[in-house]
Amino acid sequence: MTKVSLFKPINYEVPKDETYTSKITVPQYQPTGDCPSIFSLCDRRKYEKFCVEINDSNVSEEEKQFLKLAATRHIVFDYTKIAEYYCHASTEMQSLMEKSALVLIDVDNAIRNGYVKLDAKITKLAKEAYEERLATKGK
Repeated sequence: MTKVSLFKPINYEVPKDETYTSKITVPQYQPTGDCPSIFSLCDRRKYEKFCVEINDSNVSEEEKQFLKLAATRHIVFDYTKIAEYYCHASTEMQSLMEKSALVLIDVDNAIRNGYVKLDAKITKLAKEAYEERLATKGK
């Protein structure tokens, strides 16, 4: 019997000639002038399909609630349209969009809303995992 794996090993080795830079260039969105419909900002079809299946299931109500929350990850956001919508939105809507990281206006705003801190933590965890893999590879 052949053992089959769904997951292939990931090579975490960094090429020796890879150059790192501290230069950061943030693309600036240029508004087109047309405000998209709020309903066009995301595609909910897969999410809604899952919700129908969940509602038709025999699992408990608590399990249904959990599965519906998990299914939201299948909603596809169109960030180009979201950026365009942001340009036409009220100040209150813009503020809420910024806090939700639907748009990132500037580094200070990202820091204030906690997203830079999150990125630093993810980078630290990835580095630790890489170093652990290197350490165990030599054994």
